[in-house]
Order: sequence, then structure tokens, then C-alpha cells
Amino acid sequence: MSAEKERVQKEEWKTWGPYVSHRQWGTVREDYSAHGNAWGHTLYEEAISKAYRWSEDGIGGICDDKQKLCFAPAFWNKKDKLIKERFFGLSNPQGNHGEDVKELYYELDNTPSHSYMKMLYKYPINAFPYEELVAENGRKSKLEPEFELADTGIFKNNEYFDIFIEYAKINHDDILIRITAVNRSAIQAPLVILPTLWYRNNWNWGYGDYEPKLSSSVSGVIDIEHDSLPQKKLYSRNPDVRTLFCNNETNSEKINGIPSEARYFKDGFNDFLVYGQSYTVNPENTGTKACFLIDTEIKARESRVFDFRLSPHDMENAFFNFDEIFRLRIEEANEFYADLQSSIESDEDKNIQRQALAGLLWNKQFYHYNVSKWLKGDPKLEAPRNFDGHVRNRDWQHMQNKDIISMPDKWEYPWFATWDLAFHCVPFALIDSDFAKHQLKLLTKEWYLHPNGQLPAYEWDFSDVNPPVHAWSTFRVFKIDERIHGKGDIAFLESVFQKLLLNFTWWVNRKDKNGKNIFGGGFLGLDNIGAFDRNMEFKNGQHLEQADGTSWMAMFALNMMRISMELALYNPVYEDMAIKFFEHYLYIAEAMENIGNSRHGLWNEEDGFFYDVLQLRDGEAVSLKLRSIVGLIPMFAVEVIEHDTLAQLPAFNARMEWILKNKPDLANLVSHWEVEGQGRKHLMSILRRTRLSQVLHRMVDEKEFLSDYGIRSLSKIYEENPYTFSVDEKDFTVRYTPAESDSSMFGGNSNWRGPIWFPINFLIVESLQRFHYYYGDSLQIEFPAHSGEMRNLADVAHHLSERLISLFRRDEHGRRPANGTCTIMNEDEHFRDYILFSEYFDGDTGKGLGASHQTGWTATVAKLIHRAWNS
Repeated sequence: MSAEKERVQKEEWKTWGPYVSHRQWGTVREDYSAHGNAWGHTLYEEAISKAYRWSEDGIGGICDDKQKLCFAPAFWNKKDKLIKERFFGLSNPQGNHGEDVKELYYELDNTPSHSYMKMLYKYPINAFPYEELVAENGRKSKLEPEFELADTGIFKNNEYFDIFIEYAKINHDDILIRITAVNRSAIQAPLVILPTLWYRNNWNWGYGDYEPKLSSSVSGVIDIEHDSLPQKKLYSRNPDVRTLFCNNETNSEKINGIPSEARYFKDGFNDFLVYGQSYTVNPENTGTKACFLIDTEIKARESRVFDFRLSPHDMENAFFNFDEIFRLRIEEANEFYADLQSSIESDEDKNIQRQALAGLLWNKQFYHYNVSKWLKGDPKLEAPRNFDGHVRNRDWQHMQNKDIISMPDKWEYPWFATWDLAFHCVPFALIDSDFAKHQLKLLTKEWYLHPNGQLPAYEWDFSDVNPPVHAWSTFRVFKIDERIHGKGDIAFLESVFQKLLLNFTWWVNRKDKNGKNIFGGGFLGLDNIGAFDRNMEFKNGQHLEQADGTSWMAMFALNMMRISMELALYNPVYEDMAIKFFEHYLYIAEAMENIGNSRHGLWNEEDGFFYDVLQLRDGEAVSLKLRSIVGLIPMFAVEVIEHDTLAQLPAFNARMEWILKNKPDLANLVSHWEVEGQGRKHLMSILRRTRLSQVLHRMVDEKEFLSDYGIRSLSKIYEENPYTFSVDEKDFTVRYTPAESDSSMFGGNSNWRGPIWFPINFLIVESLQRFHYYYGDSLQIEFPAHSGEMRNLADVAHHLSERLISLFRRDEHGRRPANGTCTIMNEDEHFRDYILFSEYFDGDTGKGLGASHQTGWTATVAKLIHRAWNS
């Protein structure tokens, strides 16, 4: 077993990690305004002066798992108006497509125990174009692309620093830090580096007065005094550095015009350097925030290295084995990934997968949010909530979050999202299945799961509804973990299953409006997918019956059935649960055929596709004939049961036989249950063979859903022929929009009307593989449609995977489609091997869009690569 594999099994090695957010300002949990304007309550320019209530942010920072102490470097090029302590980006109102980070940084490497970590920040030599980025994006309409940092010309003539930030652990609590600054330009340039150590402010809110201390009595050493931390020193390899001190306290005069008797505020280092205000740092060398001041000039194309050590040891020479340990940890990281990628032949694919997994690991974050305290305020922090109006999360006062959680993107989405997290856990299971299992269990704990059974969505509105994919992810992670360790973690599976029983019941009671097994759900994570806001309340009692909401529930029922069957192999009691979920699945499938008293189902025979249906008061229904991925989601409700498994579950098998005999109307809804497929397998699917072929024919049609880079979220036919629907005397129009959103629906920062989204594509690939597992070569389709080439479904899944992976591979011109047409990112030797994993991708060109570091669900590409080489 490799050294890293041994470490990852020891939880103490994960005590310290990259858990510092890239953005804490503009979050709901830091919003203490009366009007609930989270984006306006703390601005980027104010964050440097304001102490956060709940957690911290920084550039490539690390902290302990309770975030008592943080470390992160800050920088200044002597031209910017602010030192760079955190990445800059636009707030939601400032961006023409919502919030967006406007920096270039890459998460290059990371191991599951965080024994070695590496990231790269590209910091301009010239003044950062804050005003230009705000003005240009504010000027642009929603029909125009975003104005990015590279568009400003700031990297012209290579006038920037490549700043590599690396960490290597000697032990779980003893951490080596290396900052390498490379001047890529042809001119000498100044650079100030501020390796910064600070405590999260936990003393100002009125619950205790213990205040830890940082100090220095010896040059090149910062002393750490905290009653519950082992770390005692931060060492600089160069002892002749100046040390600065201030406090992690709000400069109230700057923030709200209220003078304070306190001194040496959070912005002390900034004001000392930028404005020359010596009184903003403590001359007594003590405080709750400290840094080494490295003020240097770096020659043209020169590389400079700066080393530090965060340690529990008091020693004379803290760097005696620094270089040796650093080399060893890099070698061990290489060994770990070499083993993981042993069957992958392509160096290009190895690079893509390793960076995807690195980004996944870098986006772990300390997430702290006690909703009850936040709503009421603290003894020393007033919360002027207007409870007569809308107050976020008022129904979630049981929520007490203080955990390390995988984030979608630590800048754009620095808060957990439940359905995102389900996808994160699948690639996580490849490298750290214990962490993946922990994440899935965590969100079902009583301090997350609502007493009524609802899983929290995300902090902007915990009551929103995301697709119920937790059970799917739980079983996928269980099987991956079983394959890695040789046996299944039944305790994990049973633990999550018990809580998901509550969640399934919540769905049935809350989202099945008429108790007929047809489900709504509204938003369901797909933002603007519909012709109108799917949370909209209609006049005259009309309501929306959703093909995706209902299909997700059919999938949920099958996932729960499959988990029950697995558990029943160890405890026969679970056979009854398997039967219960199978029968519920059948009732959902039946309801999709015929809604209420109307003859309309969600399936449209004429078009060979599933559509949402608007249910009218008189029992009739109107099909909303908009072809989107909503109509592909029924494919996900598929399960293949092997005959050997059935043989071990006699009660389940007997009930199945009874249904086949006594309820043929229901049995007919289960595709070929009575017909054994290859290897004596049985298939459960909403889609019988004919319907599956019809749906797939549209899906693999390049004039509709099939792109060079995956499956589009909306049919391309609506590019020239937009879909229009009228309801409540209003007209709603949907156009195929392959890139950013052209509307403000759900903030306008994402778009489901054309682009390619990895989570849906990943489920499509998996579903095709499940169908092939049953049908084998007996079912083939034309791929692409109208091409004359017939392929089995495994082959189709493989080709879709290849298209998705190709977003990040270099094409015949050496360009990565995800980089769009940006010349410097595609061609420059200091950019072209670094990869961004975006939130979604242009349905025509493959350009990365939305959040630029969403290596959460986009990291599923790592699993696709793994599958491609292990199929």
C-alpha cells in the first residue's frame, strides 16, 4: 500500500487542509441587513476591513477543521489600490450574467490527505483593472459574453507573476509551505508577499471573551498562543524578514462611520503598505493577525522561492529537512496517482483527470452557519430581521453547520448544494471513499435534514427543491467503495437509507399535489429550463405536472429499492422495504401514462418524447411541447436485477410473481421484467424498448440535442423556431441559447436552455450503460441519428463520454474547446497545460461558462476518464 493510501485512512491527516473559502463576502450567512440584500451588505472593497462572523476567506489558504487558525498568502504589486488578500470578482448585480470571479488561478495538485497541495495564481505586474472589469460588464447586455480578465490585455507582454503556492505535511499538524514567484515578463518588477496567519474571530459576538494571541520575539518567527491548537510557531526560512501585526477586527469607522477606541484593525497591513500609515500595525508585535513582510524585486524571467513552516515544535533549525520532505511528498503524490491511473495510457487524459481531482480536493471548505443564531443575532451583533416580510431560512432553525464540506466552487458558490454534492461524491470515491461516505451521511444528520424530512438545498433558500439524487449517489459510492476495499460498508448504506426514508416520505407528502404519484418540485436545480418559472403559482387552480420531477421520483424509488435489496442480503427485514419501493415505482410509472381524468400523460406518442403537463381545473391537461433534457430524465429511472440476487430474496421474488399474475396493467409498465436478458437479468424501466429508441433517436440527433461535446440541455430546433406558450394571459418564449442566459430568471448566472451540463450528461452515460447491461447487442440505434451507423448502447455511451472528455483535450490545432477562442490560454506555454473546469459549456463551441472552478460536478469527467480506460 502506498504512503498516501495509508495516510488517507488516518483522519488526523485531514485535520488541516485547504478549507479556507475563496469568498466569504456577499454570502447569506454574512448578511445582517434588514432587507436581506446579501450582495449589498458586504462588498468586495469592504471585506478587507470587516471581520466576518462565520468563517474566513483567502487565496489558496489552509486551516484546521474548526477554522480556529488560518494561513494564506497575500500579495501586492505596488500599483494596486488594495493588497490582494482575496480574489476579486463581480457581485450578482454587477455582472451581466450574475456573479463571477475575475481572476486567473488553477488548482493543480492535491492528495486526499492533503499531504501535498499545489495551486497557481497569475497576478498582474500592472495595476489590476478593477474599474474596467466592473464598468465593461455593467455596460454589456445579457445577450453579450462576459468581459474577462484576459480581455483587458493585462497579460500582454507576459507582464504578470506566476505564483505557485505549495504545501507539504511533515506530519498531520506540521506543515511546510513554499511560495514560488516567477516573473514572466521582460522587465524587473516589485512584488510584496505577505504570508499571513490569523485567527477566525470567535470572541466578538458575546459568547466568550477568550482571545488567542499571535506575537513575535525572534526575527523570522511568529509565536502562536491558542489553548486548543498544537501549532506553536510559523517560521520563515529567511530570518531577516519584518513581521507585522494587527487584529482580525472590523474597522467600524471605515465600514459604517462609527469611530472605535480599538486600534490595529483587519485592514492594518493594507493601510500600512498602500497608504504608508504606520499607526495601523501594532509596534508591540502582538495581535490576532500577523504576517511576514517580504518586499522584493524580481528580475525579468527570474524565479524566487520563499519557504515557511507551521509547526508544533520549538526548534533552532526548522528547515533542516525541508527540501527532502517536499521532494518526498511530491514523489508520494505521483505514486498515488500513478497507481490510480495505471490503466490510462494517454498523458493528456492523466493530466485532465489529476487536475479535476485536484480541484475537487481544493474545493473542500469549512462551512459554518448556525441559522437560529443568525436569525436572532448575537449578544454583540444585532440582526435587524424584518419577520413581517421575507426572511431567508426562517424555517430551518435546527440547522447548525460547522463542518468540512465539498463546495461547488469556493468563489462563485461558497456554500454546499445538496444535489451538487451527490455528484461530487462519485469522483471523490475514486480517491477517498471514506470522505465521500462521510459527506453523504452528513447531510442526512439531524442538524441538516429538516424534521419533516426535506434535505436542505443551499443557503440562499434551504427550502428550495433539488432533484432527489442522494440515494443514487449513496449506492454508487457504496459500490465503488466495495470494489476498492473488497467488501461493502453495510453500516454506511443502512445509515443513509434510514434517513432517506424520511426524505422519500417528504417528497410524497409535499410534492405530489393531488396524491396521484405525479410530482412537481418547481425549480429542481434546472434554473430556467422551462418556458416560465416553474415555481410560479397559477390562477384558477392550474398547476404544473413535471416530467422531470416525476421521473426523478421514479429513479428515487428504484434507487431505494436497490439499496433495500442490498441490505436484505444481510437482513431479510429489508425485503419488505424493497417490495414497498418497487410497488411505489410501479404506481409512478402508471401515473405518467395517465394524469387524473384526462387521457394525457407525460408521454407524447406523436412526438415520441416526454413533456411537462399543465393540469387544468376540469381534469384536462395541456402538454407543454418543449423538447429539453426534462424529457430525457425518464431514462434515469432504470435498474437491472440479476437473477442470482432475486434467488436470495424469496419474499421479494414471490411478490413480483404475484404482481405479474394479478396486476398485468402494472406489470406491463416494467420493461421485460418477465423476459430475462443476457446473463439472466431483469430490467425495470419507465421506458419500454420502443419508447427508449424514440427518445434516444431525438437525443442523438445533431439537429436537436447531440453536440460535438455532449448532450445539450435544449433542442437546437428552437434556435430558428422558438417555442412560445401562453398562460394566465402572458406569453412565454424559449429560444435555444447555447451560451450564457439571456434572462434574469434565478439570478441569470446559469443557463439550461442550450448548454452542456456534466451532471445530466453523466447520468445519461450511466443510464445507457445500464440499458446495455440488459439488452446487449440486441438493441442498437443509429448514432448519430441519420448517419446510417448502428451502435449498441455501450458504444453510444462511450462516444458520448469521449465527446465530454474532449472539452478538455487539445484538438488538432492544440486548443482546448473549454478555453474558447482565448489565444493566450490555448497557445501560451505558461497557460495551455492548465485546465479550468467550468460549471457548464457552450452547446455549440464547448467554451466553458458560468463558475470557472466548478470541479464539483464537472469533476465527474475524472470518472468518465477512469471508465473509458477500464471499460
